[in-house]
Amino acid sequence: MATFLLIRHGAHLLGGDRLAGDTPVKLSPLGHEQVAAMVERVAKVPVKAIYSSPIERTKQTAAALAARLQLPVTYREELAEVGFGEWIGKTFDVLDADQRWKQWNTFRSGSGAPGGERMIDVQRRIVGEMLRLWEVHGHDVVALVSHGDVIKAAAAYFLGVPLDLFLRIEISLASVTVIRVEEGGPWVLGVNGTGEVVMG
Repeated sequence: MATFLLIRHGAHLLGGDRLAGDTPVKLSPLGHEQVAAMVERVAKVPVKAIYSSPIERTKQTAAALAARLQLPVTYREELAEVGFGEWIGKTFDVLDADQRWKQWNTFRSGSGAPGGERMIDVQRRIVGEMLRLWEVHGHDVVALVSHGDVIKAAAAYFLGVPLDLFLRIEISLASVTVIRVEEGGPWVLGVNGTGEVVMG
C-alpha cells in the first residue's frame, strides 16, 4: 500500500478574488505562514518522497517541505493546476457573469474551460499519477503538492463521489488530504486536514 498526502499550496499574491490558473504567482506572506505550519504537521509523518506541480506557488510550498524533511522534489505535470484557458487571470465577479463558468460549476463531468481542460481529464491525470506512484513506492508515504480542484478531483474519485458533486468537498489552503491505496482498494483517511495529519 502507498499513503498519499495531497497538500494544497498556501495563499498567493493574487489573492482570492482572481483565478490564478498557471500564472507564476508567488506565495503571499500569509501563504508562507500557512505553509510553515503545514510543514511542521507533515514533518511528524515518515514521508519518503515529495512530488509537486511545477507551478510557482506549489514549487515554493514543496520546497519548504523538502527543506524540512531533507528530501528532493520531483515535478510532475500530472499534478499541475487545471488548465483554465481563457479564464486565467479573470476575477470571479467577471466569471460569474459568464454562462460557461456557470455550466462548469454545475456540470463538471461534461464541461471544460474554454481553451483549457475538461474536469474529467484533470481527474484522469491525477488519479493515473497516483496509481503509477503506488506501483513505484509500494508501502511508502508520499507527499503530492498540488491545487484545490485537482485534489478535489482525486478525493472525489476515491470517495466514489460524482464530479458534478465534487464542489461539496472543501480543500483549504495548505490543507492535507490523506488517501491510502492498496490491493484491497482505496481508503480515504482524512480530507482537508488543517490539524494533526491523520494516518489511520
